[in-house]
Formats: sequence, structure tokens, C-alpha cells
Amino acid sequence: MQVKLNVLVCAAAVAFAGAASAQEMVVRIGHVGPVSGAQAHYGKDNENGARMAIEDLNAKGVTIGGKKVKFELVAEDDAADPKQGTAAAQKLCDAKVNGVVGHLNSGTTIPASKVYNDCGIPHITPSATNPKLTQQGFKTTFRLLANDNALGAGLALYAADGLKLKKVAIIDDRSAYGQGVAEVFKKTAMAKGMQVVDEQYTTDKATDFMAILTAIKSKGPDAIFFGGMDPQAGPMLRQMEQLGLSNVKYFGGDGIWVVRRRLATWSAQRAAARSRRCLAARRGKRATTPSIRSSSRSIRRTPMTRRWCWPTRW
Repeated sequence: MQVKLNVLVCAAAVAFAGAASAQEMVVRIGHVGPVSGAQAHYGKDNENGARMAIEDLNAKGVTIGGKKVKFELVAEDDAADPKQGTAAAQKLCDAKVNGVVGHLNSGTTIPASKVYNDCGIPHITPSATNPKLTQQGFKTTFRLLANDNALGAGLALYAADGLKLKKVAIIDDRSAYGQGVAEVFKKTAMAKGMQVVDEQYTTDKATDFMAILTAIKSKGPDAIFFGGMDPQAGPMLRQMEQLGLSNVKYFGGDGIWVVRRRLATWSAQRAAARSRRCLAARRGKRATTPSIRSSSRSIRRTPMTRRWCWPTRW
């Protein structure tokens, strides 16, 4: 991200910095992402990354044509909403920024790309993967990563060849990203001989998935593929557990990576707590911390601590 941003801002400086003063060029780089709403954690991370890159460039004292360049970041919020995204794009065009880093979502980037094309401002997205973005043919549009044709197909190939899945259910949030990656996944999965036992749809605002998960449960899938983002994936996982679907594999694209990170953190915390209980059990002592006491009043060598702490001896 940072290396590509450096390339973008330097190119933008060469192309657009004619209005700068004789002593110092000022190159203004826009950034647009969801810094409010359910996906704000993504947008804030990206915006902070852009700020770090700008600071690094300014610290290096970049010069172009013998003139020192000062880079400035102009940040806008699109709240992962297409209408707000196009409004933010137009605002940056009106401000005559030299280039834009953004947007985050395919659903906001695709309509915004036309605005940037019309006003002649280059933009580069770090994360929008829907193929339609670059199929428009705009010379001002760039992205850093593979599109959903690669992502969805890669996930299906791994599901079939790596996980050896036979039956899969698909859920997508009807967004440009979620629907796009789910469609490619389905096509490739079926070509690999996998059976798609059910397809369900939700939105990128939903939090209750009990009805669609109940319908899926009756079809007996080996796994559920979700095309969407982590604000929906997290609650969906919890509701899967409530419905007794804990043994059904759950996976999707890069939009749900934060869920995996949080689950890994939670698992590590549980493992640490277990280690403390095991240590106390080996010593034949009671737990001394509130977090341990709450889970077990006495943790001497019980059948549970034997199973957790001495698996090779019992």
C-alpha cells in the first residue's frame, strides 16, 4: 500500500503540480473510505496508512525539477455508501486534488471512478475487487490487488481441493463486492463438482440471520461461503453456533478477515486462561484471579482438568 501510494503521489506531482509556488510545490492527495458506520475500522486503517505514507514522503524531502515537494492529505468519508461516495469524489474534484487513494468498497469505487475520470484525476483503490471497476476502461482508474475472478475462483479451488468439501451453501450481501465474489465462487465450485445446496441473500446492514441459517441447516452443507464484510460475518458466526452449526465450516473473501483476527485473539485468550487453570491444577491450588474463579471454583484434578492438562497421561 505505502509503496504504491508513493508511486501515485509522485506521478500526480509531475502531472499536476503546475500551480505550486516557485519555492515549494504542494501536492494534494485525496483519500476516501468509510470512516463512519459499521465498516469504519477498515476506512480508518486505510486513512491512517495514507497519512503515514504522506509523512514519510515529506520527511524524505522529495524534489521534482529541483523544487521541494510538500504532500498534503485531503480525507473524505463515504460511509461505504455509493451516493455518499460519488459526493465525496465530486468534492475532491472541486478541490482540485492531484490524485486520490480510494475508495475501499467496490460499491462506492465503481460509481466514483466515473467522477474521477470526468475531471481527469487519477485514483487507486487498495481493496475494491469487482472486475467491473476496470472493465469500464477509464485511464484514471487503478487498483492494487487481484479482482474477484481470481479471489472467488481461488476460494472455490481451495474448498474443493484443499478442504475436500462436497456440499456448500452460499450467502451474499447483494453488494457489488459480496455478490461478485459469490457468483465467481459458485461458478468455479460447480465446475469442480461441488454441490451448491442452498443460496441465501442478506444486506450489508443486516444483523439477524437466523431465518436464512435455519433454512441452510436443513440442507446439511459441509460449509457456508459468505460474500460480504465482517460487520455481518461476526453476528452470523455467533448465530451459527446458537443453531448448532459449529461443525459447519465458514469462509469467505478478504472482507471478513477481521473476524478471523478477532476469533484468533479470542482463542489465544482462552488458551492463556486454560494454561493458568492447568498450572493451578497441577499445583493442587484454587484459582486466585476473578477471571479463573468465575469459570471454576475449584480446579484440582477433576476429569475436566485431566482432559485439558494431561492429555497424554489420562
